[in-house]
Amino acid sequence: MPRPEKVAVVDEVREKLTSSTATVLTEYRGLTVSQLAALRAELRKNNAEYKVAKNTLTRIAAREAGFEVPDELLSGPTALAFCADDPVGVAKALRTFAKANPSLVVKGAVLDGRLIDAAETSRLADLETREELLAKMAGMIQTLIAQPARLAQASLTKMAQLLAAYSEKKAAEPQPAAEAAAPAEAAEESAPEEAAAPEAEEAKAPAETEPAAEAPAEEPAAEEAATEE
Repeated sequence: MPRPEKVAVVDEVREKLTSSTATVLTEYRGLTVSQLAALRAELRKNNAEYKVAKNTLTRIAAREAGFEVPDELLSGPTALAFCADDPVGVAKALRTFAKANPSLVVKGAVLDGRLIDAAETSRLADLETREELLAKMAGMIQTLIAQPARLAQASLTKMAQLLAAYSEKKAAEPQPAAEAAAPAEAAEESAPEEAAAPEAEEAKAPAETEPAAEAPAEEPAAEEAATEE
């Protein structure tokens, strides 16, 4: 009868195999305790858990989860990196750590319900992470949003330059039409004055005839004075 602690390990590995986005199988032979601690810290940054498990228990857990793991992937001391998020970031972290610590060997992975070998797992590390893709997408969206504003600003600047050039050209050209209009305006202003002159003379005429009408009234007064004499 299996011991309870072994059953617990099998249940845990099976549950993590089925719930993880990917599981990377590694051999950690030769790594020190401090190096393993450093590797776990790097993997935690990418939402991954690094767990050491016996090969026999791992094989049982994989079989219960529906995977038949080849013997070459479960040879030597094995540790599993369970990815809770983006497996690309985990693959990159493992490859970077393996370059500095050659004792770490990536043997393969379980990805999207299928087993992949070490070469495919290494190619996974060449892909862009989700954060990198999102950053690129955000940059593209920002560029598309800013483009109409730049085009509008360029159009306004060009229009202002054209208006300024047109104004300078008009200011530099001679303006004979304005000079010809000046005498015409002077003639129009003098014409009303000349037309008003006869009206002024006609207005004066009645004033000069009024005394002539009063003259006969003075002659009878002179005749009466002569009679009295």
